[in-house]
Amino acid sequence: MSVNTFESATPPGFDPARLARADRLLSEWCEAGKIPAAAMCVGRRGMVSETWVWGRQGPWPSDLPLKRDAIFLIASITKPIVALGLLQLVERGLLALDDRVEHFLPGFGRQGKHAITLRHLVTHTSGLPDMPPNNLELRRAGAGLKEFVAATAEGPIVFPPGRGVQYQSMGFAVLGEVISRVASQPCAQFLHEQLFAPLGCADTALGAPDDWFAGAQPKIDRVARLRLPPEQLEGSDWNWNSRYWRQLGAPWGGLLTTPADLARMAGLMLGWQGDQLISGASRQAATRNQLEAMREVPSDDRRCRPWGMGWRLNWPSHSANFGDLLGPRTFGHWGATGTVLWLDPDQDAFCLLLTTQPQEPGGEFLARISNIVAAAIA
Repeated sequence: MSVNTFESATPPGFDPARLARADRLLSEWCEAGKIPAAAMCVGRRGMVSETWVWGRQGPWPSDLPLKRDAIFLIASITKPIVALGLLQLVERGLLALDDRVEHFLPGFGRQGKHAITLRHLVTHTSGLPDMPPNNLELRRAGAGLKEFVAATAEGPIVFPPGRGVQYQSMGFAVLGEVISRVASQPCAQFLHEQLFAPLGCADTALGAPDDWFAGAQPKIDRVARLRLPPEQLEGSDWNWNSRYWRQLGAPWGGLLTTPADLARMAGLMLGWQGDQLISGASRQAATRNQLEAMREVPSDDRRCRPWGMGWRLNWPSHSANFGDLLGPRTFGHWGATGTVLWLDPDQDAFCLLLTTQPQEPGGEFLARISNIVAAAIA
C-alpha cells in the first residue's frame, strides 16, 4: 500500500491525477520485487514536491521500509555535477575548456593522448575508454582515485580525440584530478565547499566522510542498499554497497545524496537559485549541444546523440531513461544504479527518480515513469 499523498503534495503545474499513475506503478513494482526501492521528486516554476518513497531500505523482504530521507548512490548523475565544478573554475579564469589535460597532468599525453582537452573530457569525445582494462583488479585491491587516473594515463585511446563519441567514465576520473590540482584541494572537498554547502545540501557528499559512520545513529545507515548486478555479487569488499566504494568518491559515479538535495541542484540548473554559484552563461554552455561545432565528430552523433558539458541532451527516437515525451531542450543524466534526473527548461520543470535496481542499459522502469511525469505537466 502506498504511503504517498499526491493530491495534496503535487506542485502547481502538474496534474495530480496523471502524476498518481507513477505512484500506482512504483507501488506495484516494489510489491512484486521488481524494484527494491524508489524515491521521486518533481518540481516546476520554482516549486518542489515532497519526496515520495516506495519499497525498502535494502533488497530483502525483511528490510525496513525506505526512509523518507534515504540517501542514494546516484552513480553517473555524478558526472554533470562534477562538470559544474569545472565550470566554476572556468568562470574564475583558472583554466579554459580547450586547455590540454597534459598541461595539468604532466606525462598524461602518452599513447595518443597529447591532444586531449578538458572539453573532450566533458563531452565524451576524448577517445578514452569507459573504464581501464584492470578496473576489477583496481577495485579488488582497494585502489584510490589516483590509481584509476594512472591506469588511464598509461593506457591507449580508442580513437583520436575529437574524432568520435564514446561514453567514458575515466574522462571524469581525470577531470576530478584536474580540479584537485587547480583548486589545490581534493575534488570532493572543492565541491562540498563551492557547491553543496552553499546550496544547503547537508546530506550530499562525493564519497562518504568518516563522520558518516560515527555515532549512535550514523548517517551511513540512511544509505539505501542496492540490489547488486551479477558481476558484483562476489565483491563484498568493493561492490556498490561496500564501505570502500561509498568512500572512494569516484568523480564518475560516487555521489551520495537525497532526493531533496538533488532537487536543489536541479533548481540551480533551472536558474531558480544559486546565481552566485554558477552563472547563466555557464548554464547555457553546459546544456548546449557541444558536439555541433566539432566538425570531425560523425554527423549522426552531432545531430542525433548530442552532449552538453557532462549533461546528456534529449536524443530523438531513443526511449531509454528519459522516455518518449520530453521536449527538444531537455537535459539530464542517468545512473547505472537505477537513477535518472531530467530537466526541461522550456517547461521550467524537472523530475528525479532514484531507485536501488540497476537498469542498464535501457532504464525501462525509469523511462516509463518519465513518460508519466512528462504527460502530467499541465
